[in-house]
This record gives sequence, C-alpha cells and structure tokens, in this order.
Amino acid sequence: MVRLLSKRQLKEMVLYTGQHIQRLEDAGKFPKRVRLGDGPRGRVGWLESEVLEWLRERIEARNKEAGNAT
Repeated sequence: MVRLLSKRQLKEMVLYTGQHIQRLEDAGKFPKRVRLGDGPRGRVGWLESEVLEWLRERIEARNKEAGNAT
C-alpha cells in the first residue's frame, strides 16, 4: 500500500521548514514530492516509504560516526 504524507505530516516527521525541504529537494538531497493536482498550487505529497528511508540513512550515518569516534 502506498501512503502519501501531507506537507504538515512531513514537517512533523523531519522537523524542517517547508523552505528547507524545498532546498533539499532542489539539491537532490531529499525525496521528491508527488504532484497530485494541476498547476503551481496543486496538492502535493511525499511517499512515506522514501521519507522513512531518507531518515534511516541519516540514522545510519550518525551511528557510523559514533562508531568511528571511539
């Protein structure tokens, strides 16, 4: 089952502002949004699975850094 996150849900999950999320997307460092509506103000969502994978990568990187620090 595919689950999409709203912008509100996404910001609660990753604790970033909408502007920062946009900058990360533009830089290719964050999962791309899925456009659900037409036009520049159409509804968008993010695949929960991609966002969770992005978070897992951040956690793994943190754990590797902690392991190298000892």
